[in-house]
Amino acid sequence: EELIPAAVVDRLLSDENRVRVWREHRGLNAAALAEQAGLSQAFLSQIETGKRDGTIDTYRKIAAVLNVSLDDLLG
Repeated sequence: EELIPAAVVDRLLSDENRVRVWREHRGLNAAALAEQAGLSQAFLSQIETGKRDGTIDTYRKIAAVLNVSLDDLLG
C-alpha cells in the first residue's frame, strides 16, 4: 500500500480537485496526463477546473494513468 504525504492528504481534504492533486503528486503535467489517458488537454483542464464533469469511463482512464482507484478520484 502506498504512503501518501500529509500535504497531499491535506489538499484532498480541503476539497481541491482530486484529479489535479493526484496528477501533481505523480509529477505529470496536464498535457502528459491527457495524452496518456486519450483525452484532449482542454477537456482535462475543464474537468480540473470543475467546468465539466467527465464520464465514469473518462475517470477510469485517468485513474489508470495515475495508478489510483476511482474512489480516490471521485471521493
